[in-house]
Amino acid sequence: MPATAAEGPQSLFEIRGDTAYFTFNRPEVRNCLSMQLSDELVDACEQARLAREVKYMVLTGAGDTFCAGDDLKEMASGAWGNASDYFERVRYYQHMAYSLEELSKVTIAAVDGFAVGGGLEVTMACDFVIATDRARWGMPEVDTGITPGWGGTTRLTRIIGRRRAKEINMIGALHPARRAVELNLWNRVVPTGQLTHEVDRLLEVLRTKNQQTLRQLKYIINHGIEADLYTAQGFEALSAGFSAALNGWWQVEDHDQHAGLEGFSDKTGLWQQRRPAAIDFWVD
Repeated sequence: MPATAAEGPQSLFEIRGDTAYFTFNRPEVRNCLSMQLSDELVDACEQARLAREVKYMVLTGAGDTFCAGDDLKEMASGAWGNASDYFERVRYYQHMAYSLEELSKVTIAAVDGFAVGGGLEVTMACDFVIATDRARWGMPEVDTGITPGWGGTTRLTRIIGRRRAKEINMIGALHPARRAVELNLWNRVVPTGQLTHEVDRLLEVLRTKNQQTLRQLKYIINHGIEADLYTAQGFEALSAGFSAALNGWWQVEDHDQHAGLEGFSDKTGLWQQRRPAAIDFWVD
């Protein structure tokens, strides 16, 4: 549900080498997520997804704020429409969060200042979160009579548990960065002024890794947490087999090694052997 573009972009996006950088660029309103800015984040995720050279994506905010959440003035103006339009807008924002969360690139939120409401929800969709010691976070929607729509009650509960998620949402306090680390919501807090340096340090370490292995780890962790243990371990087993194939142990004695597909293309070999035996079996 893209918005109508205003004059000029509200974000900065660039690809430098193997890393895409997205900056919320509305410092005059603490980088609030307007409809347009949300569209631009979705577009940036798609550009990063399609860029094969990109392995990482870093999200930052201009000025001294990461993102102060949805643009409540825009919402109050009626720009979101009626209740049905509102429903579709929230679904679109959920799509935005999934676009970020499901990127095969490693995503890093570099948080300075406020990350509240939708801004906090953005961090929850990222793989790593590094914040300055002056950063503040929370879900204050309760005091405007609205509820979170794309992670504040769902991802948050999965990360910090039901009891703490109720506390964060029902009270609406703004918490210090250290508390987010204690609750396993963010990874690390650094002194103000060292945020970029710490992000670069993390990128240096990640660049030493096998990139395919990083992609697999992200996939199985993200999907496994939403499944029962039995299903999640199925993801682990399949990933292990995939890793073995990538390491050179791909030949399996009783596998066709392309012969099945070749037979289909040529209508010879295994295709002629298998299809007549199966096509009418138990169809009475």
